[in-house]
Amino acid sequence: MDLALLRTFVAVHRAGSFTRAAALLGLSQPAVTSQIRSLERQIGRPLFHRRARGVTPTAVGDELAHKAAPHLDALLQIAETEREAAGHSRTLHVAGPPEFLCLRVLPALAPLVGQGQTLRTSLVADAEDCLEGLAAGHHDLVVTTARPRGGLFTATALCDEEHVLVAAPYWAALVDPGVLRGKGPAALDGIPVVEVHESLPLVSRYWNAVFDTRPTAAATVVVPDLRAVLECVGAGAGFAVLPRYLCQDALADGRVVALLEPQVPPLRTWFLAVRTGSLALAHLGRAHDRLLRAAALW
Repeated sequence: MDLALLRTFVAVHRAGSFTRAAALLGLSQPAVTSQIRSLERQIGRPLFHRRARGVTPTAVGDELAHKAAPHLDALLQIAETEREAAGHSRTLHVAGPPEFLCLRVLPALAPLVGQGQTLRTSLVADAEDCLEGLAAGHHDLVVTTARPRGGLFTATALCDEEHVLVAAPYWAALVDPGVLRGKGPAALDGIPVVEVHESLPLVSRYWNAVFDTRPTAAATVVVPDLRAVLECVGAGAGFAVLPRYLCQDALADGRVVALLEPQVPPLRTWFLAVRTGSLALAHLGRAHDRLLRAAALW
């Protein structure tokens, strides 16, 4: 059986689409369709059900993928080892939200750059945009708070991020934590809200987890970068909900104050996502392992 046909088959099986697999393989869609038909003729059975949007594997297709994919990944790993031994390295393409990428991911990957790894980054705030770019082959690895679904991606939990309700000392002096626990968000009436989006994603998550309600006030300041949100809050613009990793220094030096310390703080999980099978690529596997080790200390 032709290995090139099997490689194309596994790519389609993981991608769930001839079009997406073609982009990842650097082939035209007609070429991918032709290769799958050729493989189906060799096997004598259909491997995919053609749907309006993409394809789904038949039972025979699932069985073949289960048998073939690990061997193809192993061959890829051997080829990559030989490639690196010959002095040819690949550029690592990483994407994720700007704050987490800048403050967590890039510092953790910096030692690899010192070892000769080249690195390119894409600052992408929207999780779905990140995953679409990963699926299309624009990125090798993404960090995201949206757990990817489907066979195209492999996701690994990286760390949990604690959220904190903060304000500048001036505003914090006006809020009694006991009243805030008892009255809930009503105790914050009159204090401006600073957020990254009009939909109040972080405030809404916190309100739901801690107060079992939804925010009623609109944002006064909207700025699409959590680092800018922190600076606005520290300067007295109002209150915000921020990841603890981002505001821990400001909390320590008193620039901002935690308005409440709930017994169970709201958490958000970060994931490392790659295309299934791509961890066989040596440069990607190294980066993946390094981030997991670094995250144990976050």
